[in-house]
Formats: sequence, C-alpha cells, structure tokens
Amino acid sequence: MIIQHTSQRIFLGAVFSILVLIPSCSRQEPRIHYGFMEKVYYLEAGTIEARHSFFVLVEDNDGAENLSELYLYHDWEGLRWFFTAEDWVSYNDDGKNWVGSRHIIMHSAAPLPSGEYRAVLVNKGGEKTERTFTFDIPEDSPHPFPSFSIANGMYQISSQYPLNRLLAYDEKGDMVETIPISPIDGDQGTIASLNLPQRVLSLALWASNEEYRISALTGAVTVR
Repeated sequence: MIIQHTSQRIFLGAVFSILVLIPSCSRQEPRIHYGFMEKVYYLEAGTIEARHSFFVLVEDNDGAENLSELYLYHDWEGLRWFFTAEDWVSYNDDGKNWVGSRHIIMHSAAPLPSGEYRAVLVNKGGEKTERTFTFDIPEDSPHPFPSFSIANGMYQISSQYPLNRLLAYDEKGDMVETIPISPIDGDQGTIASLNLPQRVLSLALWASNEEYRISALTGAVTVR
C-alpha cells in the first residue's frame, strides 16, 4: 500500500510539472476600442458606384492573430454580416490593429439602413466582446466626384473634398505609399516633385470627408 501511494504521488507530481510547462492563452475577452462605417464612391465603366466599408479597432492580449470571427448586426432590421480571419481585411496603422470589410452590401438593391449597428468580436478561445456605433451617412455625397489625370509629366487634380491624398501602386497593384495633397500644393504639380520610389507604376486620388464618413477613389493612372 505504501508503494502504491508513493507511485501515485510521483505520477501526479509529473503530470502537474507538465501542465506548468505548457504555455496557456489568456482567457480574457478581446476588446473593440472603436468602430465605424464609411461610404466609398468609385468610377467603374463610366458609372459612379458606391460601396460601404466597416472596420473596428481591436485588441487581444494574445495578439491580433488570436482573433477568429467578426459579426456586424443591425438589430432593428434583423441584418447580420459574418467574417472570419480568412476573409476579413486587416491592417496595422501606427501600431493599431484594424479588422473589417470593404464590401458591406445588401442582398437586394435596397440602400444600407442607417441607425445603430453592433459589432461582435470573437477570439480563438471563444471569448467575445461587442460595441455599438451609429451609421448616419448622407444618401448622396455633398461633393461631386473628383478627377485626377497625368499628362506630360504633370498631374492635375479637381476635388471639392476637404482631404486629398495620392495612392501610389507598384506593377502588382500593391499600394506602396500615400502622399497627402494639401490646398497649398494647388491643383496641379510635376510628377518629379512627388519623389516617387522607382517601383511606383501608377497613382490614384483618394478624396475624403471624415465628418460625413464618405470618400471617393479615382481610377489609377500610369506615371510613365
């Protein structure tokens, strides 16, 4: 009997040691610090189209890679959108992690309803958190669609949006950098003055009004 009890103590002690050595994820819920929706206008085949995007500023003690599911609800209308880490858009901006989608659409031709939306974020451990925010964007943009062109080494901009920046793309279509264009720069300038990296192949204009959460993106134009 004494030998049996001693063996049991040795076995349990070994199991406990193994459990101590196994790293464990925290059981704390993720956090949503901020959420927003935005309407973006595009020019496609000569027609101006509008799309909606949705992003939340997130945090998890085990890192952004521990996040697994994101839901967007409009409870009043009974609407739900569902995204996973495999299909959502994620990016890091100045050390802050954002996840969401640039393709929030209705199954019918009806416009996206305004009002209160609810975002629910779930991590791989099953812990979740939620946050509500208001979507109240004008049906039509208060600004006409901007234009951007390049000719003879010069760029030309026409935009009534308060914030404007150029998006620089490489030959693969990946964005290389963004270039703010302030009113003091005027509506035209030389391509050389932008000091573009050699790998930049094209530019597009991104114009935005952060107060109304609306933006417009022109088509990309080659710089050479």
